[in-house]
Amino acid sequence: MFERPQGGDRALLVAIDFGDGDHEYRMQELGALAASAGAIVVGTVTGRRARPDAALFAGKGKVEEVDALRRALSADLVIFDHTLSGVQQRNLEQKLECRVVDRASLILDIFALRARSAEGKLQVELAQLAHLATRLAGGWTHLERQKGGIGLRGPGETQLETDRRLIGERVKLLRGRMARVARSRAVQSRTRRRAEVRTVALVGYTNAGKSTLFNRMTGASAFAANQLFATLDTTLRKVYVEGAAPIVLSDTVGFIRDLPHDLIAAFRSTLTEAADADLILHVIDGSSNERDEQVAAVDAVLAEIGANEVPQVRVLNKIDLAALPPGVERDGCGNISSVRLSALTGAGCADLRFMLAERFPAAPIAVHGPEPLSSDPDDQKATLRSG
Repeated sequence: MFERPQGGDRALLVAIDFGDGDHEYRMQELGALAASAGAIVVGTVTGRRARPDAALFAGKGKVEEVDALRRALSADLVIFDHTLSGVQQRNLEQKLECRVVDRASLILDIFALRARSAEGKLQVELAQLAHLATRLAGGWTHLERQKGGIGLRGPGETQLETDRRLIGERVKLLRGRMARVARSRAVQSRTRRRAEVRTVALVGYTNAGKSTLFNRMTGASAFAANQLFATLDTTLRKVYVEGAAPIVLSDTVGFIRDLPHDLIAAFRSTLTEAADADLILHVIDGSSNERDEQVAAVDAVLAEIGANEVPQVRVLNKIDLAALPPGVERDGCGNISSVRLSALTGAGCADLRFMLAERFPAAPIAVHGPEPLSSDPDDQKATLRSG
């Protein structure tokens, strides 16, 4: 077992270009993820391949290059910007003689660091166990107790089977707890609907500025920082919009490219805030050169959780960095389809409030006047006497 050093891991980053997007941006994002996990990036290795190597992912020659640089830089951790199979990860750790972490494990590690609420911790642990369960096969052959022979006859259960059983029991327990949380969320959602409260969910790529916009709109003080996955726990607040029906705004976890499926499954109860919303505000980093790819990544996750049919308005944030003017755009039906604003400076936020009032107008207040006089003369006399 590899020890985690004091003061943070010295990490060497590895990214192989398979021709599927902006390689430079992917490296920048991997560096940001590593920093968010508390690692110190000491170097990077890149390469090009047509397809992954079945045994070592990057190929024998590239792995030798990684090993030489790792030793020269005294790195104690190698992070791959890809999802590795259990066999590939084990082979790489044997070759490199250090811990090897893939993109999915790195994101799970960040979530584990940032989870604060009991629900968030449950969801992260469930995702980690589901991810670990797929990597047990073949990983414990040195602990096999059914090989036979003197001193090797075990009590009838291999270490691998023991680990699988223990993980299965823990997963069952966590899923039971999550089911109770999901039922509680469903009750709260039904209560809001009976009260005719409109729900609006903020979604978007991680670090797009959702929490900053949430604070701007609600006056709350939700944690907002220039880092990946600053928000994990869903926060709900009422937002007052003049001329609009009662609205509850929810700030949800950010999405990212290649978000682990185990994580999406574990956070499904949290993400139902978006699936059950009356409107989704898709917050986009207007200053990013990769915003089209980020929008596609968010839309893919929304489709996976069944939220792709929810009406959506795109919010182009950070216009102060992108040198864009505030304003709105309307679709062919005349409805506002996108808003340009800066959550940091407040420019354009009035347009967002106007959009909410236009989409969810307040119900007209019924005015009750005096009862009309009856046409019957006797009733009119009785009314005059009572007055």
